[in-house]
Amino acid sequence: MPRLCKPAVSAPEYVITMEETLEFAERVHGGKPQLPLALRLIRNTGVQKRHIVQPIEKTLSHPGLTERNRIYEAESKKRCPEVIERALANAEVTARDIDAIIYVSCTGFLMPSLTAWLINKLGFRSDTRQIPIAQLGCAAGGAAINRAHDFCVAHPGSNVLIVACELCSLCYQPDADDIGSLLSDGLFGDAVAAAVVRGTGGVGIELERNASYLIPNTEEWISYSVRDTGFHFQLDRRVPGTMEPLAPVLREFAKDHSWDAGALDFYIVHAGGPRILDDLAKFLEVDRKVFRHSWATLTEYGNIASAVVLDAARRLFEEDTPAADATGLIAGFGPGITAEMALGRWAVDAPAELGNAV
Repeated sequence: MPRLCKPAVSAPEYVITMEETLEFAERVHGGKPQLPLALRLIRNTGVQKRHIVQPIEKTLSHPGLTERNRIYEAESKKRCPEVIERALANAEVTARDIDAIIYVSCTGFLMPSLTAWLINKLGFRSDTRQIPIAQLGCAAGGAAINRAHDFCVAHPGSNVLIVACELCSLCYQPDADDIGSLLSDGLFGDAVAAAVVRGTGGVGIELERNASYLIPNTEEWISYSVRDTGFHFQLDRRVPGTMEPLAPVLREFAKDHSWDAGALDFYIVHAGGPRILDDLAKFLEVDRKVFRHSWATLTEYGNIASAVVLDAARRLFEEDTPAADATGLIAGFGPGITAEMALGRWAVDAPAELGNAV
């Protein structure tokens, strides 16, 4: 079965703390009637610090969409290669062993996709499939794992590289002062993550089943409004309550696999915010500590969009090694409202010979 190997993750060098976030919010949006509520919501996120690709003063300015997208291209090309090399090493494969690259990002736009640049610059084969995913937002990390699983099932013995590059700070809009925008300004951070799904062999989470689910008539709850100044993130106040309808979906998904979603050994879940994690624990009837890897990502990096599930997975790998056959759930949530779900178990064996290199 396809196996998710240890991810590699990198966060930019510029750091903004919770205290600094609150100070900047008061300075930039002082006097706005909605500011006190926004400050209280930001404090309640539990995000202690976030990493961003530019100094905060540059982040707070808006040089225009053209310049921001130029920065996105430059920073993604600067930061992705090193993370990819570590992910390949973690999986004990080389660039020549990769059959498909899934690139996910919702914070910048390139055409051709960065996948073409990566293939040319990092030694991937010219026949490597390119699968860019740009419009699933935070759910794209889970979707990438699921599409990699599907690809390996359809093409036995193949290996898929997943790359998530989320530079959320480049979407900051200085003039947006609604509650959703102000909360997002204190929640989202930047990061790059990568992981390999091996078709055979390796150490990691053996992927057994995946599924997607869309909550009907919620497509406007998380969205971008695309304007002259770029992407304007829109967040409906009902989003934090989405775990109540999604928890039964997760339960049924696990039940169809003869597993109990409330009695698994590990959970890798998108950390959209504290309410998401607390409610999921409540409705799955599990201790909130089972989401410790997601909580750690939220605290140390903020919401890093599609990269969250890969960072949470990395933390699982770096914790005490799970017992063989330990069962787990991977879940990403995002616009739609979309849930991308996977079930897998911890597996270790000797790597099989890689026959796809040329």
